[in-house]
Amino acid sequence: MTTKTITITESAYQILASWKEGNESFSQVIFRLGKKDKLSDLSGILTKKEADELENLISQSRARSARRTFA
Repeated sequence: MTTKTITITESAYQILASWKEGNESFSQVIFRLGKKDKLSDLSGILTKKEADELENLISQSRARSARRTFA
């Protein structure tokens, strides 16, 4: 496998290092965190009640935002 050397700040290194799990390499951390999940992977993670509550909270937040925007 070909490797590349990159330059990052010390603070970025510390953040990346804090994301490591077990004996993961930095490449493995980047692959894990950079993986894009499909929206369909989220299907079923909320119960019907949780989904209804979340939908209600979103609606309330949008209504408050609209009142601030058009007031």
